[in-house]
Amino acid sequence: MTDSPAEDTGLTGAELALAEQLHMGKPVPAAGFRGALSRHLAARDPGYATRPERLRLMVSGYVVAGALLLALGALQATGAL
Repeated sequence: MTDSPAEDTGLTGAELALAEQLHMGKPVPAAGFRGALSRHLAARDPGYATRPERLRLMVSGYVVAGALLLALGALQATGAL
């Protein structure tokens, strides 16, 4: 999604004018609210610095379990099971 509707989208002149009018009339929250929201969200989510200790092991376990379920489903679909 782009910020400007004026890129090569295949719109006619009237459609482009309407798109530009809608883009310019888009409501934007006040700067004070955006700043307070940003600070609130930053305080609630410190970021991605801390990850679970055995993240790779957990992810690989989920991948293996999913692959086994897919294989089981494929065997059932072909009638081999």
